[in-house]
Amino acid sequence: MVSRIFTATLLAMLAAMALASATWAGSYHVYTCRTPAGEAAPADGWIGSTAAGGAYDDYAIDTCSMGGALVAALGDKTTHLGNVDRATWTFEAPSADRLVRAILWRAGYSHGRGGENTTYQFWFAGPSKTNVFDECIFTTGCHVLGEPGQPLVSANKLAVPTPNVGQNIFMNVSCSAGISGSECGNGFSDPSGYAAVVYLYAADLTLEQATGPQASAVSGELATAATVSGTSDVMFTATDPGAGVYEAIVRVDGTVVQTTVLDENGGRCKNVGQTSDGLPAFLYVQPCLASVSTDVAVDTTGMANGSHHLTVSAVDAAGNTAPVLDRNIVVANTATPASQPSPAGSAGGGAGRATAGANAGAGGGPTPGSANGTPASTQAALAVAWKGTRSARLVAGFGRAETITGSLTGPGGAPIGGALIDLVSRPAYSGAPAVTLASPHTAADGSFTVRIPAGACSQTLSFAYRAHVGDPLAVATRTLTLAVQAGVGLAIAPRTAGVGRRIYFSGRVLGGPVPSTGKLLVLEARSAGGPWIKFNVIRSDRRGGYRASYRFRFPGPASYQFRVLSEAEADYPFAGGGSNVVGVRER
Repeated sequence: MVSRIFTATLLAMLAAMALASATWAGSYHVYTCRTPAGEAAPADGWIGSTAAGGAYDDYAIDTCSMGGALVAALGDKTTHLGNVDRATWTFEAPSADRLVRAILWRAGYSHGRGGENTTYQFWFAGPSKTNVFDECIFTTGCHVLGEPGQPLVSANKLAVPTPNVGQNIFMNVSCSAGISGSECGNGFSDPSGYAAVVYLYAADLTLEQATGPQASAVSGELATAATVSGTSDVMFTATDPGAGVYEAIVRVDGTVVQTTVLDENGGRCKNVGQTSDGLPAFLYVQPCLASVSTDVAVDTTGMANGSHHLTVSAVDAAGNTAPVLDRNIVVANTATPASQPSPAGSAGGGAGRATAGANAGAGGGPTPGSANGTPASTQAALAVAWKGTRSARLVAGFGRAETITGSLTGPGGAPIGGALIDLVSRPAYSGAPAVTLASPHTAADGSFTVRIPAGACSQTLSFAYRAHVGDPLAVATRTLTLAVQAGVGLAIAPRTAGVGRRIYFSGRVLGGPVPSTGKLLVLEARSAGGPWIKFNVIRSDRRGGYRASYRFRFPGPASYQFRVLSEAEADYPFAGGGSNVVGVRER
């Protein structure tokens, strides 16, 4: 008997544990109409309706994009038939999600007269239309609820009770009759023209998604190669049935080394933050794409050579994860310092790896103390130049590879072949250390080339020739300077707006290293053919990412262009540069 009781108890515990495991799910916030900071937001997921399509002076109006509210109202111009006239807004959670928490900011009022058989009222219900959790009925003495016109004041805040949280929230205003055929009155001289109205100024909705993403079609060096170096990639397709595919997370030996948003979906798949629980927050119920095919690059030059445990995960907007990779890799980078990776994972920043051109001599070089080149000379002449210009200083656009040509000659101009040329770079930011780059060898005619790869930062390059390998003093030196203009990516959504509406800027500083406090950025705009005008200064995060918004204050129609500038700073190794130009149409 005791054994049977113990077995039953154990099975119950195991069943409870299995149920808890099965019902674990990721969650995310969706802001309706306003963010907690008061910025305008869309009313995604809400559907408005009126009795008989609005034929009875009934209104379901969305003014959220203009900084207003969702409005359900009955007009003051006509009487309203009891139990018929109604305006409703309904929120419906997506089929893959469920609503687990909701906070509303609402207010409203209703008119009426004594002795009526009908009354104006408004109420909130959920998860069904009959489960009322907040109401105002004129005949019960409620004329005003909350503070209309004061969106985020505490009097308007309402936490939806847990029993009323489900797939739906209903916001209603109606004329209700105690006697069939009765009518609610009109002519109350309401300044807004409403006999009864309820406003939803904002909502903070927490959605839970039980089914997470899946990854397939995994390929690339990181997935197959036993040994990797430099920048290696993994390609895969991720799908998600709910909030959509958000980002990829790369961990090495259990530590997160890279987080990459896979597709911003036109600005919709952007975590706007402002939460107190650490969950992501979006402005749309399905913010990210349901399917993404992507190629994620991972720079391995910051890892120690040797074996590492690598995992890559696909993450949906609710925080659910799916494994993409889980394997051991061997990192085998050469001793030559590689370029510092940019926040986006491209070969940006750092000094850049200098590589010898096709006319360089064989690698390896002579032994210490031996003659450096044939014939070695203490009277050698060293010449270096940027390809395409005679100036020792080259200003280059971001992401362009550049080439240096050089020659080494002895007395009378005789070429010195097979000589090792020392090459040292110093990145152009305060406190940057000197970096010894791969040393080119001269060809038989004394020539050599050095290629500075795309993504390199601004730097000073010092060349030196020593008559004997390891000599403390060089017999010939030359210096070149590279000034690389900063690169900035810019996306704007939406690309069409109107007075009172916001557009949202997002992007990334393309080169690094980014200062630990972020990079200052200047937002500029102009009308067609006009001068650029600075309208905001923002700071990126430490990985170079940035977000901002702008509200149009004057009516259109008009066309504008926007760009983001990165100005020179002592702790950022790039010259002044800017983003792509994005056009926006104001209606």
